[in-house]
Amino acid sequence: MWWGVAAALLANALYSTGFVLEKRALGALPPVSVRQPLRLLRLVLGSPLWIGGSLSLTAGFAAQLAVYRTLPIAAAQAVFVSGLVLLVLLSARLLGEETTGRERYALGAVLAALLMVVLSLDEGSDTVSRDAPYALVLTVCLPSLALGVWLYRSAERRARHRHRLPTTGVEYGVAVGLLYGVSSLAIKGVSSRLGVGGIGDTVAAVVRSPYPYLLLFTGAFGLVMSQAALQRCRASLIVPVCTTVTCLFTAVLGTLSFGESLPDDPLRLALRLSGTVLAVGVLLSVPKHDAPPPAPQRPTPAKELTPP
Repeated sequence: MWWGVAAALLANALYSTGFVLEKRALGALPPVSVRQPLRLLRLVLGSPLWIGGSLSLTAGFAAQLAVYRTLPIAAAQAVFVSGLVLLVLLSARLLGEETTGRERYALGAVLAALLMVVLSLDEGSDTVSRDAPYALVLTVCLPSLALGVWLYRSAERRARHRHRLPTTGVEYGVAVGLLYGVSSLAIKGVSSRLGVGGIGDTVAAVVRSPYPYLLLFTGAFGLVMSQAALQRCRASLIVPVCTTVTCLFTAVLGTLSFGESLPDDPLRLALRLSGTVLAVGVLLSVPKHDAPPPAPQRPTPAKELTPP
């Protein structure tokens, strides 16, 4: 189990570094849009800094495979949420982004929710599931993908209104978080197929499952959607929202889909459910708009001197 915790902390560092590098690279590129995906890909692939960020994210996904083979889904998500603190620190240091007092309180509440979930874990009784019915996985994942794409398109339509307040990116974060939640379940499914036999048996088991196809869809759409959102919004807000949605989605629906039971002890059950409710409440309380920039001060005209 400790190897899983170490792999989760490594994934946190890789994810945070990757998002910050991509955000910094996008700041030097022309505006990108999901309506022009080929142009977006051409621009980002021409940026060495962005390529470095994407490689860091890819390494984070690889570390996540090791996490899901050694930790229960709920425990893994609890460790992943702790990466929000590192992300905020990197954003302030490398991107010059400042968080509001309300957002700092929200991050503190997320860490409190994390602590509650961690305290609900029991190494002796928590088990790592290896399988889930494909029909159940698709029943969970397909509506979530449709909802994520719809939310993103709705946010795009509202953002095009000329007199709309500048968005903080909460809607974008929720939409991308749903896609990454499906991706997280697919990674869990792929990890359960590793080691079923020889290399040929493993490849056949993975190809016959829905997981690689879910990863292809979420990878393609998540790439385009997340890059456009990162360019328009602060990484220090959109990534925590995305991470919170992804972790809650995976912890709740992944636990049910893969049959990892909730705690039997009433206290541990109360801690896990309370931590989940607190994290959702924090997400709903985050401001939906940034404060508009202050109007520029108009210089006061000098008084004309009248001749005596």
